[in-house]
Amino acid sequence: MAQDLFIDTEHSFKTYEVLKSNAKAVEKDDIAEEVPIAFVYNGISHAVMLASPSDLEDFALGFSFSEGIVENKSDIYGIEIVHQPKGIELQIEITSARFQSLKDKRRNLLGRTGCGLCGAETLDQALRLPEKKIDITLTIKETAIIKALEALHTTQSLQKKTGATHACAWANEQGEIQLVREDVGRHNALDKLIGALQKKGFNGKGFVITTSRASYEMVQKTVMLGASTLIAISAPTGLAIRSALKYGLCLIGFARVPQYVIYTFTERVTKN
Repeated sequence: MAQDLFIDTEHSFKTYEVLKSNAKAVEKDDIAEEVPIAFVYNGISHAVMLASPSDLEDFALGFSFSEGIVENKSDIYGIEIVHQPKGIELQIEITSARFQSLKDKRRNLLGRTGCGLCGAETLDQALRLPEKKIDITLTIKETAIIKALEALHTTQSLQKKTGATHACAWANEQGEIQLVREDVGRHNALDKLIGALQKKGFNGKGFVITTSRASYEMVQKTVMLGASTLIAISAPTGLAIRSALKYGLCLIGFARVPQYVIYTFTERVTKN
């Protein structure tokens, strides 16, 4: 039964003994951990996500921002990380105005590592449409895209150990990786990146890279951040492409050195 499982809330990975088919003896292997993480606002539980137990303050801030629960850092008075036997609570204190807004549109969802919309109670809740469009239309050179893609794999320490996590990174206009966040869930990794960027001070002069496919929600979260370009290692969905067009996001997929596919706003990528 689930309550009998040992939940490790302290480590993003643990070492297990395994027997590989091509090996003659038992070996040690690093395995990624996933933990139930509850977002609790002003004492009221709002959502539970399965995620890697790392960069939790970034996760709390990024999720709150990308879900429209807060509009900026000043809406959050404090974040407390509480380890429980069955998971982790992120106890987030927000302003009374933002909390009232949250109660007005409150929904319960149970997050899974593969789906950011699991648990939405109605179809209207499933597509959380941003109220803004991208206002920074940055032009990116192909050399910057290639440089960032070449460097990305060297920054994924958890993926190197476990082979089980996604990464989202922020690169500047020159293609230099500035920040990276990893998680067993691609949406979680992007939320953590958004939180880290909000803490640092986001200026929009760069682009987001994700090691996953470009789903609708990855587009939605990138638009909420205010970034003008999302680059995905895998394919986009049709809904992601239409959403990117609607909100002014340059969407690039199948980005694997030296090739990539531009799906929206092709004029924003230059060869020189």
